[in-house]
Parts: sequence; C-alpha cells; structure tokens
Amino acid sequence: MANLSLLQQDIEKKIEETKQKFKNEYVQESEKYDSRDVDRLQKDDALVEAYLTWRQYSVDDAVKMIDDSFLWRKEFGLNDLTESSIPKWMFETGAVFLHGYDKEGNKLFWFKVKLHTKDAKTIMDKKKYVAFWLERYAKREPGMPLTVVFDMADSGISNIVSIWLYLVISAKMIIVDMPWIMNAAWKIVKTWLGPEAISKLKFASKNEIQAFIDPEYLPLHMGGTDPFKYSYPPLPDDDFQTPTCENGPIVSEDDNESKEGESEGKELESSFSSEVAVKPKKESLSSLKLDDNDKGDCRTKGARKPLTTFKGPLLNVSPAEELSFGNKESERKCLIILDNVSKNQVAFKVRTTAPEKYRVKPSNSSCEPGASVDIVVSLHGGYQASLQDRFLVMAAEMEQNAGAGSPELAQFWKDVPKTKIMDHRLRCHVLESTKPILSYPSGCDNPVEGGANGHPDLHTTVNSDWNIHLHPQ
Repeated sequence: MANLSLLQQDIEKKIEETKQKFKNEYVQESEKYDSRDVDRLQKDDALVEAYLTWRQYSVDDAVKMIDDSFLWRKEFGLNDLTESSIPKWMFETGAVFLHGYDKEGNKLFWFKVKLHTKDAKTIMDKKKYVAFWLERYAKREPGMPLTVVFDMADSGISNIVSIWLYLVISAKMIIVDMPWIMNAAWKIVKTWLGPEAISKLKFASKNEIQAFIDPEYLPLHMGGTDPFKYSYPPLPDDDFQTPTCENGPIVSEDDNESKEGESEGKELESSFSSEVAVKPKKESLSSLKLDDNDKGDCRTKGARKPLTTFKGPLLNVSPAEELSFGNKESERKCLIILDNVSKNQVAFKVRTTAPEKYRVKPSNSSCEPGASVDIVVSLHGGYQASLQDRFLVMAAEMEQNAGAGSPELAQFWKDVPKTKIMDHRLRCHVLESTKPILSYPSGCDNPVEGGANGHPDLHTTVNSDWNIHLHPQ
C-alpha cells in the first residue's frame, strides 16, 4: 500500500511538472493553440496523465506530444467539428465507420478501401471526416485505443494508394486479405514511408483476423456472422437494450406500475425492487468502501466499490471508466455511485449492450440535489462478463416539484431534448483469471511482438499515434 501511495505521488508530481513545462515553454503565442484545449489541460489531470502514459511517463516527450496534438487540433478545428460540418455524401458512402469490438474490447474502426479514391479537391474534407469519427470515439471512451481494420474487398490500386497517403503515417492498422495484384503498389508506397510508419502496417488473411476479432463482429465475406449493414442517417452506435432472462424479458416493478415507458423499449430495467439507496453528498467515497461484513444496505453487500470518479456537469459517476467482473462469487457484483452535483433534481437511467447478462438496481430513477445513489450491477445466472460489454449512464435535470414516479419519469424521458442529456459510458474489465488466452496463427506477421499496452502488434491499436491529435474528451 505504501508503494502504491509513493507511485501515485510520483505521478501527481509528473502531472504538475508537465503542466508547468508546457505552460512555460510552449504557451507563448496566444493564437498558437485553441484556448479551450489549453484551459482544459490545466484543469484536467486525467488528460495530462493520459499523455504521460502514452509517452511512458517522460515529461519531455509528453509535452512534445501535447504540442503536436494541439497544433493539429487547431488546424482541423476539432473542438468545433460537428456532423453538419462534414459533407453529407461522405457519411452516406459508409467509407469509414465505427462498429463492433475486438476480443480485447477495443472499438473497431472500419475502412472500406474500395470506397476511397484519390481526389485532391476533397482530401481535406476526407481528413476531417476521419478526424470526426476519431474525435467522436475519444469523447465517448476517453483514452481507449481503437483497432483499425482495412477491408480490402474489391479494392484496386487507386484505392490502396489513396488510403495509405492520408492515414498510414498516423495509425497502426491491420490490412485484411490484400489482393496479390496489389503487392506491386505496396512496394511503391513503401518507398514513400519511413521505418516507423512501415512498422505500423500488418497484414492478415480472413482466417488470421478471427484470432483477434470474434465472428460476431466480422462481416460475412470475412468469414464472420455480423449482419450489420451501414446506413446513414443516423450514425451507427452501440445497441443499448432492455435485458432478458431465460423466461423472457425481465420486468421491473416500474413496469408493473406503469406501461408508459414501454415505448422507449431499449432502456435497461431491473428484476429487483426499485427503491433507491440515497446518501448525503458530504459522505466521502472512501467511506463507501464497504466489505462483506459492513452493516447497512444489504443490497450493496459484496459489490465491488469504485475507486475513481468521472466529474460530470450534472452527476459525478463512480467508477470513471470501467466495471470489473470475474468468475468468483465476490467478483460478480459491482457498484455505480451517482453523485448529484447540480442544484436541481436529476433523472437518470442506465442501459447496457449485453441486456441478457446483467441486472441493475435501480436502472431508472432520480436523485435529489446534494445526494448520491448506489446502483448495483450484477451478473445474471451463469453469464460471464465480456470486454465488449458497455454501459450507458444518462442524466438530465428535472424542473422543480417534478414528479419522480414511474409515469412521470417515462414522460420526462420522452420530452427531454437530447441536447439536455448528459451521458457517460462505462466499459467492462474482466479480471485476469477470467481472460481467455489468445492463440496466434502461425502465418501472422510478428504475432507476439509487443505493441501498445502489451498487445500484439497484429492487434493494431491506435493508442498513442492518433491520440497525438485526438486527445480524450
């Protein structure tokens, strides 16, 4: 414990040193960076720590990375980049999109290579198009790497030259089933690139890619079973649904009281009773670290307690990033703590991408100003948690004296504008004893060479290189 304390102190020291070094040595010209990025860096220790992590806690390297990142962000106007600022026809093509997860729980960033052609007139818009998708992901899952997948099906030489020209220098990637006729083009492109860029390129057949991405997230032509077909609008997103059990949909007490919420369909409901465990805001997080012998609300007994917190505009959410599950009975229940930091009552609800696995109590309720709510998330039956599983916490301020019963909440969520909703995503962490051991096919290129976070390089994560430009939001 003492060693951990010293380590944390060292990290905090490096965070402060990084802030000061960047401020003193780089922030001189007022117009050099977007002031919003500079302000956030000084206020957000987690952001600074992310840069330090990506540069192995070298302050000098982290500061240089921040400089590169902020310059690039201003050049592309990333803080103001919106869906409407990208030509609609680009989204309609489906040339680039986020969908599915690899076996280690990282989002898949798909490039349909046949849809990319070299065109000097649109190259800047195409770069912004790619940047939009990456920034969108960075806001939703801060600091998490991506797995970039190039789908080479039906592509030609003009396609492959175009795609490498504007992406290869900035990201690791896996290229699936490159046609043999493209080998000549690759030899030409290879001469344009430096050793670092070349090292980021890996090639795999459709049989080899299945060692890293389950068939459920691979298209049929890659030997997968994913029926997903891109269409626009809207932009594709994770599918958060109502949980089910062996005997059909789980019905909560809220559903028994009112059917008005049925039209929402996809919200996560609980099979438990719907009372809310409320604590005063002044109670510290450390005081909530109960063990199995603690007295009090038996509903939270045995649940893994969060140690980190995301500070939102309406609610602070603990944990900040992930829920940890394992095989042991003591590892099958986690706690989400919501702390209302606003001046008004806040309605909240929780959804999941794996509705058949989890039960949540409460999943749809409200929290008074200055109060906190304990939400228990437990694995259902014999199910095991997966790195691909996600949770979405949604929150919105309610008017004074607004009702907090089931009918009122159902109507509230129908009427509240999307712009008024705060959402925060949580991923699942599977404890080491439960993680599957991946076997690497013999034909893979460098299958065991360590990449970011110790992942094999064939599993092409975009952890540091893209985040040079697209820092987590």
